[in-house]
Amino acid sequence: MAIIKIKPTSNGRRNMSKLDYAQLTTGTPSEKRLLKSKKRISGRNQGSISVRHRGGGAKRFIRQIDFSRADKLGIPARVAEIEYDPNRSAFIALLVYADGEKRYSLAHKTMQQNDTVVCDVSAKPVEGNRMQLQHVPVGFTIYNVEMTPNKGGQIARSAGASAKLVSLEGDKAQVELRSGEIRLVEKTNYATIGTVSNEEYNQVRVGKAGRVRHMGRRPQVRGKVMNPLDHPHGGGEASNSIGLKYPKTPWGAHALGVKTRKVKKASDKLIVRTRHRAKARKN
Repeated sequence: MAIIKIKPTSNGRRNMSKLDYAQLTTGTPSEKRLLKSKKRISGRNQGSISVRHRGGGAKRFIRQIDFSRADKLGIPARVAEIEYDPNRSAFIALLVYADGEKRYSLAHKTMQQNDTVVCDVSAKPVEGNRMQLQHVPVGFTIYNVEMTPNKGGQIARSAGASAKLVSLEGDKAQVELRSGEIRLVEKTNYATIGTVSNEEYNQVRVGKAGRVRHMGRRPQVRGKVMNPLDHPHGGGEASNSIGLKYPKTPWGAHALGVKTRKVKKASDKLIVRTRHRAKARKN
């Protein structure tokens, strides 16, 4: 996958780039039965805005992705197509199982058309195969990792994401995330070998505001240029500081440097090493 730089024929295209989508095998959804219409809510709940800066954007269908594949144990599947999904950064693959059923799944970075993959309790540790963590060799790169048994993959699902299995000692497996955090996961949970496709997704330069609007994101305005009744940072003449000891949200809460994670969270006991300790070790 490569980044294509757009010719600077105008100011809007001067710093723009895009993906070449060479890995894709089709330009349209190949299985219409796996599509579902998406209702536009534009960040609103019962008519009032609950999530700001949402609205508009290109119309899109939801692709029904199978993040588990556990009900197809031992049934090999052929990769029929590798497709674009407007609802996520990663590419998706249309799998055709030996029993004739078709499903969408996350594609890994080296996946190609007509590859064969399988989900089983224990399978050959090659990219695209899905199996229980207890049968994955230590040190292998994995993605779409289950956190809760039978819930499907929840970790490492975005473009270029991956985790690493670092230990199988004891009654749980230890999985290292990209942030450096190490978590305990049940050994019977499933994960897929490899790294999620579209690794260079975060290297794309949007280039112009209109392209952001196509993504469904509306403009954001700084609080300090608002009126006092609209934001705690607002008011004053010309360009002033916010006039406060610390930044605030539009509703008056602390905005920076405040820990939002619960002090006593149930999953704390599953964290062997936090991402903060990992950063401290690197420094």
